[in-house]
Amino acid sequence: MRYPIAITLTVLFTAACADKADPKGSAPAAGAQGPASAPAPAAIAAAPSVAPGGTLTGTLREQIPVGPYVYVRLETATGDEWAAVNEGRLTMGEPVTVYNVMKMEQFNSPTLGRTFARIYFGMLTPPSGDAGAATSPAATPRTPGAGAVTTAGTPEAIDAHVGHIARATGANAHTISELWAQKSALVGKTITVRGVVVKFNGGVMGKNWIHLQDGSGKAADGTIDLTATSQSTVAVGDTVTVTGTVRTNKDFGAGYTYALVVEEAKVVR
Repeated sequence: MRYPIAITLTVLFTAACADKADPKGSAPAAGAQGPASAPAPAAIAAAPSVAPGGTLTGTLREQIPVGPYVYVRLETATGDEWAAVNEGRLTMGEPVTVYNVMKMEQFNSPTLGRTFARIYFGMLTPPSGDAGAATSPAATPRTPGAGAVTTAGTPEAIDAHVGHIARATGANAHTISELWAQKSALVGKTITVRGVVVKFNGGVMGKNWIHLQDGSGKAADGTIDLTATSQSTVAVGDTVTVTGTVRTNKDFGAGYTYALVVEEAKVVR
């Protein structure tokens, strides 16, 4: 999900899920190769899998950006492995280490139109406390609305410069800034919010990820943006009304934690 997961791995589940040829089908970034056929399931099954929370290291042979993630094919000592991670500066032919991995088998990506027999969701920066962990704030993504820099793989909210959008109607209607301000009191409750779709990531962890902005909130602390998960498909630029259940501090795994998310959302245009 001009600006998205999740992906979640457990990513970035939400690896970062990692691929970023825009979910809307934009071309891979310069230097990236096109989607190659996934290794045969039998070949992958023959190689030992990495334990949950472990690391996967290999030489980068292919990368498919699908913002804010990138799918990477790594050549390892036991064969090629696919991983999905948060976006980063990756160079073909250079070693890449994926941390805090979560294995998924027969993972289907509607965005790419392919199924991976085995893929690891993880992140490019070591978890806090690991030796050699990155200490630069620029190297560590922020969780929207959390204020402080963390190792969470959740993409930082970007101001899409959406003008004021008329709020939804009804007793449970809120603006995005109100949801952030009242999130603790609204946990588990059904709310309705209206906004403009500023990013859409489809088919990540069996969900579509919708990012909304309505002109309220602040970009500086991430309260300008609201993430909703849904089975509905929308397009960037659509003005929609979303109704779903409020969750806070939702951990989708692999460092992808959302301070606020609306789940199982129903979308009305």
